[in-house]
Amino acid sequence: MSNTIENQPGTTVIPGEALRSTRASKGKVFSWALWDWATQPFATVITTFVFGVYLTSSYFGDTDQLSIDYGWAMAGVGIIIALLAPVLGQGSDRTGHRMRNLLITTMLLAVISASLYFVMPSPSYFWLGVALLGLGNVVAEIANVNYYAAIDQVSTPANVGRVSGLGWGLGYLGGISILLLIVAVLGMDFPPEDIRFAMLMCGAWTLIFSVPIFLALKDRRPDVAPEKIGVIGAYRELGRSIMRVWRTARHTLYFLIASAVFRDGLSGVFTYGAILAAGTFGFSGGEVIIFGIVANVTAGVSTMLFGMLDDKVGPKRVIMFSLVSMVVLGLAIFFFHDMGKIIFWVCGLLLTLFVGPAQSASRSYLARMIPEGQSGEIFGLYATTGRAVSFLSSIGWAVSIGIAVALTGGSDESVQYAGILGIVVVLLIGLIVLIPVKDPTRARTV
Repeated sequence: MSNTIENQPGTTVIPGEALRSTRASKGKVFSWALWDWATQPFATVITTFVFGVYLTSSYFGDTDQLSIDYGWAMAGVGIIIALLAPVLGQGSDRTGHRMRNLLITTMLLAVISASLYFVMPSPSYFWLGVALLGLGNVVAEIANVNYYAAIDQVSTPANVGRVSGLGWGLGYLGGISILLLIVAVLGMDFPPEDIRFAMLMCGAWTLIFSVPIFLALKDRRPDVAPEKIGVIGAYRELGRSIMRVWRTARHTLYFLIASAVFRDGLSGVFTYGAILAAGTFGFSGGEVIIFGIVANVTAGVSTMLFGMLDDKVGPKRVIMFSLVSMVVLGLAIFFFHDMGKIIFWVCGLLLTLFVGPAQSASRSYLARMIPEGQSGEIFGLYATTGRAVSFLSSIGWAVSIGIAVALTGGSDESVQYAGILGIVVVLLIGLIVLIPVKDPTRARTV
């Protein structure tokens, strides 16, 4: 099978060519990676450890039903992202407005984060919270497409694993820092009004720390003014792009499919982990915060270390090892949940060792395969294939709990812990699909 991808009629480009000639200063690399730090409050504080837990708490109704409704709503959000991400990424490639588009979506994310302040602790506000959280997820994912694509401005084939790992690692460390700041300002077990104030802090954090990337990296304007193709034309071009990849670099497409599945499982671990800690294992709000801080330290350090391993042994091995470990640990949480908090502390923290490395290695894998001028589009496909099946962990979570409720006859005892099985199944499917996919050619030392 050919290792080249057609770019324009009569020309070919080598996978990974976008990285070949880039030698960025340490300052530019750090500025790029700091964007992960800046936007991490949405993933860590809002989606995972604070607002997601708040939104599925008894303030808003029955917790089992809220978990089910929340899961279905997030599945719907995934469909919206799947439709938008590739054509918007393609648009950034064609117009050269990658950094401008990243700036717009980053500012929107800061505003949406702060607007969660208006979600009062009442059942009548549940769907407002879901709507804002869903919109934030859409904006965050579109922003990620342009951010991921910008890795070609700060890395080479020989160090892309370390650069990607630095970004993911700083993201987790940013999560720790904002959680510690919230605890320092508001205390450990803060009431709803403090949770709402924390949303304002998250918005300000994103606004302040995202500034360096926009000072360090600039748009690369195309040599020729792009042809206006419209929305329908953008989707037609997307179809042609997929067919080019299918004909000339099929394993890249295979990887997009495999990573779509397991990345949704990885997302599910953090999306529902804190909900599980509070709803099943009885963690207080303060304990969830402490767990979040320790988990992010663990994830941040391990991701940076695995990033160096990525450059030495290849990203596929890092991903495979991480997924196998997570399947085993997830099953342990399910089967031994009766042990109480200790099993979640041990296995939950061990899980966080592997989420970041698998995510970072996925990004570096694809970055090694992208031809010049197609970063936005290919990472748009990366987002789309991920979001096209992003309902898997959410549906797996909701269906697993629903089955457990049916099997127990609707007893008073919560069966929320069954949701972890749905996420484990998604991770296992992703692992199986990944096995036959070829690892990208290891970069030469430069």
